[in-house]
Amino acid sequence: MREAVAVPDRPCRGTVHGLDGRTICFTGRVLVDGEWRVRTHCAERAGQRGATPKSDFSRKVTLVVYGDLASKVVTDDGRTYSSTLVDAEAERSRGRHVCVVDGDGFSKLLRGRPAPCLELRRARTGRVRPVAAATTEAHVLGGPLRVRRTGQRASGDLALDLSRLDEATAAHEATVGALIAYLSRQGIQACTHGSGAPEFDAGWSRGENVFVAEVKSLTGAREEQQIRLGVGQILDYAQQLRSAFPSTVIHPVLVLEKRPSATRWTELADSVGLRLAWAPDFSGI
Repeated sequence: MREAVAVPDRPCRGTVHGLDGRTICFTGRVLVDGEWRVRTHCAERAGQRGATPKSDFSRKVTLVVYGDLASKVVTDDGRTYSSTLVDAEAERSRGRHVCVVDGDGFSKLLRGRPAPCLELRRARTGRVRPVAAATTEAHVLGGPLRVRRTGQRASGDLALDLSRLDEATAAHEATVGALIAYLSRQGIQACTHGSGAPEFDAGWSRGENVFVAEVKSLTGAREEQQIRLGVGQILDYAQQLRSAFPSTVIHPVLVLEKRPSATRWTELADSVGLRLAWAPDFSGI
């Protein structure tokens, strides 16, 4: 027997695109955006995204969220695994594919972003575990970029200055839309991040050169804090991409809602090999 065997039949093609219409269950607590959340909270959040939560696995379940199993009673001694994942594997082996995501994937789905569907692998001992799908088909750029709707919040979100948050979110998406239009006028399609790539805000290509951008609004926030955050994010993304795709020429770009008040940011960007641009003209891209 081979060391690990991937369960076949993946009609999702390795990506879960949303929660709407899904019947979902959880194996335990889930780490959502850095915080452990109990199943009832996760079920409520999933329901707000159009999913139908179930307390137990059944043939109606189409998505399992793999959470914390440390406190669960083991129901399959041979595999030392939770009954939910054992049942999900059994359904896959019968030809009905049940998608499985981890806490990071569930967090992405709550934000309206796609998440990788985990493979279930069987080791020589018979134990089954979820693992990330092979990244041989990973890409820097994904599908066409779209502007997201703003102003929708889940009732369980942290209490913030929501009027300023919505204003900043709207400014962010307006800048994304302006960038899409700017690139389109040049015959360039703006794209999302690809499978296996970090979650940059926008990407596009010119010949062999690939540009990845982080978009930052300056409305309702400290300009200095936003720009510093954006610089760190996009440089980190670019380094990850260069390591994962060594034959691809990656150009990091920081896109701002408007011209920054301090001119020193342009000098800083030049010194670290970063392109700095802002709406509405996007000069420097």
